Amino acid sequence: MLSYDQIKDKPSVLLSFTGLTQDEFEELLIAFAFAWHKSEQMRQKKRVRQRQIGGGRKPKLRTIADRLLFILFYLKTYPLQEVQAFLFNMSQGQANEWIHRLAKVLKIALADSDYLPEREGERLLEILRENETLSFVQDGCERRRQRPKDNDLQKEYYSGKKKAHTMKNHLVVHSESRRVCYLSKTVPGKKHDKKLADESDIQYPPLSLLEQDTGFQGFDPAGIVVLQPTKKPKGKDLTHSEKFINRCVSSGRIVVEHVIAGVKRCRIVKDILRNWKNDFDDLIVELACGLHNLRVTKRSPIESINLIDFYFQ
Repeated sequence: MLSYDQIKDKPSVLLSFTGLTQDEFEELLIAFAFAWHKSEQMRQKKRVRQRQIGGGRKPKLRTIADRLLFILFYLKTYPLQEVQAFLFNMSQGQANEWIHRLAKVLKIALADSDYLPEREGERLLEILRENETLSFVQDGCERRRQRPKDNDLQKEYYSGKKKAHTMKNHLVVHSESRRVCYLSKTVPGKKHDKKLADESDIQYPPLSLLEQDTGFQGFDPAGIVVLQPTKKPKGKDLTHSEKFINRCVSSGRIVVEHVIAGVKRCRIVKDILRNWKNDFDDLIVELACGLHNLRVTKRSPIESINLIDFYFQ
């Protein structure tokens, strides 16, 4: 049976299995232990017990560390549940139950540690104001899903851009810290980035700098500075100055692409989603963003280069 004690002294194995270093894992473990006990207390209040706590068969995952390893391993590598069950010495049904149970506990742990992104656009303003620099980047993040059987759902989830059936989220990223500040609800991939941003009803602090791509054409909130590449006119070419400005804008906007790549270190949001329990598709992307925020907070971010300052210094 795979356990934390077997791999905790093997840095490369632990990183490959969980996406976290040992220091990051053990720091999250403290919050996860509190979240587990909190979750168990709530669970005991809801059910009518027929025997005392601790009675019955003992769980396969005895320690808190093994439980955290179990859910992080699943999110990071996304194996078939039969494979997950074999590695942790349990049945597929038990693995499925542990996955959904521990995913909710992990969400509580990341929320208590202040790593989860904001989900409500109306409350985002106060969070963005806490940053030292008011520079943000927004983009849409698409994830593939299995083709729905229903014809209407097939049309709704089909993304002409990706040529596949997808789900989409709107992300707002802080340029300097690389943290995901905002994550919208999960919607079908057919929805346009601009429409999703309008529905999010996000408010930015005055005089903020917002960088975006041409998918948000027309999104221009009052009181902030919006940087967006210039579209090539039909039948014409861009001028040299417009091309230069586009390169400068793209060099700043690339931050959000790197962040999305960091979020998709969890293969459960990179591969085609196979889990279809209600709201699980939204939960996993929230957990992936929380784990990304944990990593970039604990590791030194790479300093970005402002091409405008570089050329004119």
